[in-house]
Amino acid sequence: MLMTVVIVCAAYVLASLGSESRIPANIIPFLVAVIALFMGAHFAVRKLAPGADPILLPTVTLLNGLGYVVIAGLNEKLAAAQATWTAIGIVAFVLTLWWVKRPRDLERYRYTFAVVGLGLLLLPLVPGLGYDAGSGSTIWVKLGPISFQPGEVAKVALAIFFAAYLADQRELIATSQWKIGPIRLPHPKYLGPVLIAWGVTLLVMFYQKDLGSSLLFFALFLVMIWVATQRTSFLVIGGGLFAAGALFAWRTLDHVKVRVDIWINPWKTPSGDGYQIIQGMFAMAFGGLTGTGLGRGGDTRIPAAENDFIFAVISEELGLVGGALIIMAYLLVIGSGLRIAAATDQVFDKLLATGFTLLLGLQAFIIVAGVLRLLPLTGVALPFISYGGSSLVMNYVILALLLRISDQTSKRSMNRAAAEVAA
Repeated sequence: MLMTVVIVCAAYVLASLGSESRIPANIIPFLVAVIALFMGAHFAVRKLAPGADPILLPTVTLLNGLGYVVIAGLNEKLAAAQATWTAIGIVAFVLTLWWVKRPRDLERYRYTFAVVGLGLLLLPLVPGLGYDAGSGSTIWVKLGPISFQPGEVAKVALAIFFAAYLADQRELIATSQWKIGPIRLPHPKYLGPVLIAWGVTLLVMFYQKDLGSSLLFFALFLVMIWVATQRTSFLVIGGGLFAAGALFAWRTLDHVKVRVDIWINPWKTPSGDGYQIIQGMFAMAFGGLTGTGLGRGGDTRIPAAENDFIFAVISEELGLVGGALIIMAYLLVIGSGLRIAAATDQVFDKLLATGFTLLLGLQAFIIVAGVLRLLPLTGVALPFISYGGSSLVMNYVILALLLRISDQTSKRSMNRAAAEVAA
């Protein structure tokens, strides 16, 4: 963790030297804030979850710190807000570790999480509450002076519900069969979760124009069902339903057509809808192998550079090497999460860790693939790096729950070892 703090502070100084040719005047307050926040999180883990995975927190704080440095080079006001949200996120991280002593305690409130999650997901559809913040998607809610994305909270609540549901019903889902001639399918009685997920996905896509959340929620449900039952028929059926829904959306929804068109050929509208992608491509090309240097990118020409295209900014300033290292950091997070899921012998914990890891990994893949034109742009946030309070805070909550699962697994292993020695 100490090395992470050193890297983040050094990156901040280098970015200031690159953009202003001087050491920042606020370097002392910055150092104090970074040390207090990141080291505070580290000591909280050592106190509240001493057996937790040692890799996740340093990797995540490195991503968070580098994201702040890049955002500070783009917009100082946004950087100040991001610093505030980072502090709130770390407080939420510590409180989650303190409050959730056993992940299985969450299982008892499965239907509460389901109602809360679905309600939050649909909240932006309520007239007078939901609004478009300029991205073209109605995914924001304004309550007085506070604006937030309820979908970020919903993804955590629904992941908990789905893990609890599958932990309880997995055997019935896996063993039930419905024959149509020679074809054996899961019984329709137990296809409810897939169909509900598909319906909510299409509802979000149609009304909120939020492609990223549609893909994220549907993939979350589908993969968790497959992990719980090991039945590939769910993947086939779910994949077919999503393909049908995507084809329908492409044929009937204008905003989906636009996203696909600029993905295939952004040069068709170089000063219109394709402008963002083209400028992102230019930025990554200018970065070359080693980049232009922190604080020396011309990234102000990229619309929404602090959100959708922050990976393009990083690739410009740190080059192909820096972009590859960011991807490796995410792979490290994904690998740690899957290792936590594989290590536990508790079904609910295993499914929950898998779901949370999928949320983080799939978000990173979707946004990086969108910037690299491997997928159409969807507008999700790059975890721990992109600007945004709702996403950052909830990702820290996910991190806390992953570490709690890891700590509980470690404790059970130690108790079993002690019992064997005593015997």
